Amino acid sequence: MTKEKTDKKIVRPPVIVVMGHIDHGKSALLDYIRKTNIVESEHGGITQHLSAYEVTHKERKITFLDTPGHEAFKKMRFRGAEVADIAVLVVSAEEGVKAQTLEALKSIRENKIPFIVAINKIDKPSADVEKTKQNILENEIYLEGLGGNVPFTPISAKTGEGIPELLDMMLLVADLEELSGNSEGQASGIVIESHLDQKKGISTTLIIKDGILKIGSFIVAGDALSPVRIMEDFHGEQIKEAVFSSPVKVVGFSKIPVVGSSFETFKSKKDAEKVVVKTDKKIENLSLQESAEDMVEIPIILVADVLGTIDAIEHELEKLENERVKIRIIKKSVGSISEDDIKTASGKSGTLVVGFNTKADNPATTLANRLGIEIKVFNVIYKIGEWLSEVIKENTPKIQVEEKTGSAKILKIFSKVKDKQVLGGKVTEGELSVKEKVNILRRGEEVGKGEIVNLQQSKANVKEIKGEGEFGAQIQARVEIAIGDTIEGFIVREK
Repeated sequence: MTKEKTDKKIVRPPVIVVMGHIDHGKSALLDYIRKTNIVESEHGGITQHLSAYEVTHKERKITFLDTPGHEAFKKMRFRGAEVADIAVLVVSAEEGVKAQTLEALKSIRENKIPFIVAINKIDKPSADVEKTKQNILENEIYLEGLGGNVPFTPISAKTGEGIPELLDMMLLVADLEELSGNSEGQASGIVIESHLDQKKGISTTLIIKDGILKIGSFIVAGDALSPVRIMEDFHGEQIKEAVFSSPVKVVGFSKIPVVGSSFETFKSKKDAEKVVVKTDKKIENLSLQESAEDMVEIPIILVADVLGTIDAIEHELEKLENERVKIRIIKKSVGSISEDDIKTASGKSGTLVVGFNTKADNPATTLANRLGIEIKVFNVIYKIGEWLSEVIKENTPKIQVEEKTGSAKILKIFSKVKDKQVLGGKVTEGELSVKEKVNILRRGEEVGKGEIVNLQQSKANVKEIKGEGEFGAQIQARVEIAIGDTIEGFIVREK
């Protein structure tokens, strides 16, 4: 492998993703930034060609993932890949924090990337920035100047007010993160989009995170390989080379790369193919391992009167599989069920011998009786399905799943004796019940589990709390609960 390595690190433009609740202005913000930073006369207009684009602010480039909540961002942890360097969490100055805001925040924190809060819609008559800031704090987003270190900027995606300051903040956070890249080495980065173009072939959008990508080199993304013959920038213009953090489209991959996977670049096809072969083996081994660990396999020997019937039965069997059970036909044949079929079945525990419009010959029946192998013969296809459905049900491993019943915000702590705490809270969703188990969350992360020992409302003992009412509770837990924590009630179901 002759992958070029140099130590010429320079400042790299940040890659930004914009997230938040629906209708809070994510798309409007991106549209305003794009239209005001890309000159309309360039390249015949500003038509967006890729799912990412570059803008220039104060003579520095910034790359944006165009689709809010982009698929690549959701899959950051796939193979350790990281797409965005910085996130912008958009919150409406009219509505404050909503459910999808918290979902976006959870994704940001899980991926451990810095973020900026953009308080949008400040141009609206009903906008209340101070109230929104307080609401943000109540949801454990600790803003700068208000007890935390999360930067924020009030903006209007409609008028553009505050957007220059937001772009300044992006560059400042990027500087604090000390983003850097190699300006001369072979390119590497992340696959953010891939699809099959009927005319051109497999088209893939890449974000370069390091190095330089040139025409004539070879890209490997997982077990997919592509020569770099056709490369386009986000305008759709053909280019000969691209540097970090540029978004580019490359056409010509051998198979569709997995979105969120990382890519590497090589000077020669031979070096690239060596990596693909190794990756292929890793993927195959991982697949086998996952199959062995996570799925129950039901092996079947299938014998029918004619070949066409076997095809029909196979099609029916495919419908019966689920995520925890796989049917695998280890042998299929036409004619009678033979002694050889029984011998094959005896080699793998749990193998089922299934016949359709046929019968077992005498030697097969004798051997099956001796080995305790059951032979099932049918003459109606759907009857095979009905029988196998029951077999699958019996063999499907049970898993325990926590189902959330409700959640509450902790407002006060009254007392603590050993592992029991008396506290006050407010239900924010669903309902909570006595004897119910709870997850204890702090800043969106689970810190422990507990159990509700007692509930009170209006100084009277109650069995459950519904709606958005305030309550008192005694909770038994090893972890000490604090003001601002969230408790989530749950029941465990077996599926």
